[in-house]
Amino acid sequence: MNIRTKRRWKIIRNYMISWTLAFLFLAIIRGVGTIELGSINFELKEALIISFTFGPFFGAISGYVQNMTEKRYNQRVSVYRLIGFRLLYAVLFLFFLVFMAYIMVTQLFGEAQGFMAFAFEPGIIPIYFYILTIDIFMLILRQVNLMLGENNLWKLLQGKFYTPREEDRIFMFLDLQSSTEHAETLGHILYSQLIQDCFNDLGVVVENEAEIYQYVGDEVILTWELKKGLRHQNCLNAYFNFKHRINKRKTHYQTKYNCLPFFKAGMHSGKITVTEVGKYKKEIAYHGDTINTTSRIQGQCNALQQELLVSQQLKDQLNPIGFEFNDLGSIPLRGKEKEVVVYGVLQTPSN
Repeated sequence: MNIRTKRRWKIIRNYMISWTLAFLFLAIIRGVGTIELGSINFELKEALIISFTFGPFFGAISGYVQNMTEKRYNQRVSVYRLIGFRLLYAVLFLFFLVFMAYIMVTQLFGEAQGFMAFAFEPGIIPIYFYILTIDIFMLILRQVNLMLGENNLWKLLQGKFYTPREEDRIFMFLDLQSSTEHAETLGHILYSQLIQDCFNDLGVVVENEAEIYQYVGDEVILTWELKKGLRHQNCLNAYFNFKHRINKRKTHYQTKYNCLPFFKAGMHSGKITVTEVGKYKKEIAYHGDTINTTSRIQGQCNALQQELLVSQQLKDQLNPIGFEFNDLGSIPLRGKEKEVVVYGVLQTPSN
């Protein structure tokens, strides 16, 4: 199972858990010390059984739809269509939920009233409102998680970033070449669309366990926990997978923008400090010489005529199989007293 598939299953799992908890909460507040207005009254025990039965089922459906929504977003579907798709899903999901509940009640409790009478029983509207609110809440929570980065929301809630702590990480700085020329030729609107397309295609790096740390104009910063970045040479493969993705869509870029975007990158590994910063806008920030060095290495790509540069420190940690490392010697980096040995990296045809 590849990383992308695992990621999708993880989303479905989270939705299954969330919907089960939502139904449990509803069962408890409606089953303890309350009197139902409708004709069907569940005991708390029955309501709990129903929650554990149908929560995972509806959660799986909701998670699947979320995966579809994110896939469509990456394919540049308009915001209006996405909103319409989500609203349509919410209505259909609610109808399906009520229909399944009606089937269950009819089979288990011998309820004889018609579907419409069941669907609009007294006191049912607050339940519909609750379900729609839960669906919207999960969607917003997912969007916040995407903005912060996978799993970072949970880490923030746990307080893991409140106190600065050290980590061993790999960083990659990716920069669009000839960006000024592209901006002047295309104009700022079309140029922004070009950046959108490039960064949407950058989503391919999730298959290499990359975390997207920051977008800075036409530059993007990727990072890996050291172990994940070295595993299967993820940090190197991420760059070339992104490059292949751009080349695969060559016709699209040349037709729409009359150019084929090209990114050059610099990579380095080392210790950094990670912490939570900001009062009114929270952000997870990495600090340390490792990041500064990576940026300086990337800045030497043009001077050394290389598409990908890595430091000797990172090169010594990597498996050379499938890649060719060209020793470019020691180079001075702005702001650093000692020179740094860098290597140009090429992917061998056999890889």
